[in-house]
Amino acid sequence: MLLIPAIDLRNGRCVRLFKGDFNAETRYEFAPHELLQRYRTLGATWLHVVDLDGARDGALANRSILVSLASQKAVRIQVGGGVRSAAVIDDLLHNGVARVVIGSLAVEQPEEVVGWLNRFGPARLCLAFDIRKDEAGMPRVRTRGWTQGGELSLWAALAPYLAHGLQHVLCTDIDRDGALSGPSLDLYREARERHPQIDWQASGGVRDAADLAALAQLGMAAAVSGKALLEERMTPEELRPFLPNA
Repeated sequence: MLLIPAIDLRNGRCVRLFKGDFNAETRYEFAPHELLQRYRTLGATWLHVVDLDGARDGALANRSILVSLASQKAVRIQVGGGVRSAAVIDDLLHNGVARVVIGSLAVEQPEEVVGWLNRFGPARLCLAFDIRKDEAGMPRVRTRGWTQGGELSLWAALAPYLAHGLQHVLCTDIDRDGALSGPSLDLYREARERHPQIDWQASGGVRDAADLAALAQLGMAAAVSGKALLEERMTPEELRPFLPNA
């Protein structure tokens, strides 16, 4: 399993939200390029970068930083937040971004996103589903920076894509995101059992190397971690099994 460090951008600064709440923001005094270099030194080969302003408002707000990060070749960049058109995908891919993450529109306009999968190829796109579990434990997807939705299940949201070569899916349990409460192992176990052909990326709750090992044991393709890495809660030695260049 691959560890993918995460950088969340808001107004050009590196931040983390607590459980998806834009009013519960922690700012970190690291420049995005500084964090990229730090994670590259640890051995990371991929970086997950989210434009939080874009996720909430529907248009990339930190494009210049995203393109600048993607211009270096040592670490491949996966970018999400505010991607609402084929033109934006094309722009990012032509400016060095290795993979584009589609969130809200994957839920709201599946026919259009299926067209993007066919046009750009499953290797270049990742669908992101942010979920909150309802009282019965069913994962329900949220959109627009986690502010809307809640009716559609994760499994129903995935259904339109299964016949179109879908490869990469990032799944975030919002109530664990930034909370350092451990990943939603039951959710990811069910995801792997239902759709073992998908390269699942787990996001939300990672707090230590034991959590990474548990996700690897489930067969997850990748784990995305932000806060635990920012706060150096794992040593380089603990991270080494999950970073190819360590």
